Amino acid sequence: MRIVVVDDHHLFRAGVRAELAPHHEVVGEAGTPAEAAAVIAETAPDVVLLDVHLPDGGGVAVLEALQAAEAPPKVLALSVSDAAEDVVPMIRAGALGYVTKTIDTSELLDALATVAAGDAYFSPRLAAFVLQAFSAPAPPKSELEALTPREREVLHHLARGYAYKRIAARLGISDRTVETHVGNVLRKLQLTSRHEVSHWAATRGLVTDDEEAP
Repeated sequence: MRIVVVDDHHLFRAGVRAELAPHHEVVGEAGTPAEAAAVIAETAPDVVLLDVHLPDGGGVAVLEALQAAEAPPKVLALSVSDAAEDVVPMIRAGALGYVTKTIDTSELLDALATVAAGDAYFSPRLAAFVLQAFSAPAPPKSELEALTPREREVLHHLARGYAYKRIAARLGISDRTVETHVGNVLRKLQLTSRHEVSHWAATRGLVTDDEEAP
């Protein structure tokens, strides 16, 4: 199997390459979406092992670029996070599977083989809320498209009950900036309180019961 590893940490890529080398051919590496697009086009891998949290648009940006390819490779998403807000967008964008970085080598090999064959691969916990997310009504595009990407991130955290300080810490922005984004979210969605935000998100399948409690 020909594999490209996309992750913004060089040491992690080196570790993955070393683990996969006895079993498969790692034909390329990349640390950004732009680098990934170039390496994938050049090497035509069977599977791309794709980190979720990349700079310049994240793993979703890579998946969106692959949609224009005539014969795109299969993609297995990889992340430190197993939160629905990270998993579901990757699957909606085209990833066939999703595993966390706590995975051991044998399970990673199984996941790669499954995805390469065109089948989905998730751990039992992830599979449960992916199924729930895709069986729920899709949120109306017009409402979410009114929000900027950062406002959508704030919306997800706000809906899960996080305090402004925790949202600021998770997103690497100031408390005041969070307040500004929250005000914009409430105004654009015509809501008046955090409670209404939580209800709005839950009824649209944006928050699941399996997500981490604040």
